[in-house]
Amino acid sequence: MSEKANNVPEPSSGYRVFSLIKKLFIYLLAIGIIVAAIMFAADHSPNKSFFGYRYYTVLTPSMSPTYKTGDMVFVKLQNASDINVGDVITFNPSSSSDAYLTHRVTQKLENYEGTGVTCFRTKGDANDTEDAMLIDQARVIGSVKFSIPKLGYIVRFVQLRWYLVAALIILLWIFFRLLNMYLAPKGEEKVNTPQETKSADKTE
Repeated sequence: MSEKANNVPEPSSGYRVFSLIKKLFIYLLAIGIIVAAIMFAADHSPNKSFFGYRYYTVLTPSMSPTYKTGDMVFVKLQNASDINVGDVITFNPSSSSDAYLTHRVTQKLENYEGTGVTCFRTKGDANDTEDAMLIDQARVIGSVKFSIPKLGYIVRFVQLRWYLVAALIILLWIFFRLLNMYLAPKGEEKVNTPQETKSADKTE
């Protein structure tokens, strides 16, 4: 009694590389979409934070070369007592504006003029002079812990052109499907089912 061998061709090296790249791309794209969606949802609510962090896009070169225009800084929410000279902080310079600045602390003034309030003097790394206004503790969001270069541009693009991103995702999905069909191993023989195997045994 013998069975017909199933000679399934091994996938080519090009196909294996393509499969690896496709999987990596899909995972990175999924992570990117999730992160962008979270940032998009929280963007218009300054009171929200994600695991104790907020994110801001650098819009001016005042902190160059430490942080450049388009970089995204991640700010840990902190009390004034935890912030020291040399830290880079994000703060709201005016109660009449929703704008935020990210500058370095050059001086910490505790119990400023006997008010019991801690104030900070700040300066942009690229600026020649310190900021004109003192920043009281109520205006401080926290200190910058890390940044991702140019991510702010990407998130901003997703927020303003989300429909283009959706169309791009669809086109990429179609592209990978067609490429998969083209690179998939050809000439695979049909695998025998149990019923076909029994029939072959009877005619042996």
